[in-house]
Amino acid sequence: MPKYLLRASYTVEGARGLLKEGGSGRRTAVEKLVRKLGGELEGFYYAFGDADAIAIVDVPDAATVTALSLAINSSGAVNVATTALVTPEEVDAACKKSVPYRAPGA
Repeated sequence: MPKYLLRASYTVEGARGLLKEGGSGRRTAVEKLVRKLGGELEGFYYAFGDADAIAIVDVPDAATVTALSLAINSSGAVNVATTALVTPEEVDAACKKSVPYRAPGA
């Protein structure tokens, strides 16, 4: 199953909800949501910096993670950015592919 990194930043409204619900409450809510979509929550952490929370999820496909991202972002409480994660074995397979790319001006 494909893995995705979700980086979430709370809006003021979302931060108020987090204060009310607590950190483990939000993790549980995210875990239940991902399971309902046929996936698994691999990890969930709070962070300092450009993201307030980080999650790694395994979901069936890109359409599922897109639907998840749209639902979260449309809430107005959280802004989430999604990154597809690639395994070392997938990079190995990519390295073996021949791509006839020509650089600009070459």
